[in-house]
Amino acid sequence: MSPTIRAALLLMFLAALPVSSAGQTAVVTGHTEAGIASYYHDRFHGRVTASGERFDQEALTAAHRTLPFGTSVRVTRNDTGKSVVVRINDRGPFRTERIIDLSRAAAGRLGMLDSGLVRVSVEVIRPPGEKD
Repeated sequence: MSPTIRAALLLMFLAALPVSSAGQTAVVTGHTEAGIASYYHDRFHGRVTASGERFDQEALTAAHRTLPFGTSVRVTRNDTGKSVVVRINDRGPFRTERIIDLSRAAAGRLGMLDSGLVRVSVEVIRPPGEKD
């Protein structure tokens, strides 16, 4: 299958995903995305996130534009295979080319503190409210 056809099919699939009235994507275990990850600047430590929690740069949390708060995702760095599990508790990133914004602790686990940006895949491993 050509890359153009594959991209068109992916866009059709993504467009068909249900979205709640709050702009959050309905999510199921195994849902994946690929793109660029960044991490929060230290100045955000202690500020209130969109979920109402205080941002803790040492917690394993992240911002995503549409995944529901409380969703656990595995973020895997494409070039090294390193991964970390984080919980979505904020909205962002607000740069369109990025798909997830990680806490400093999560970025450290991926070894991206020096580079700031890395290509990753993001996989939902537990929707909010789902038990282990």
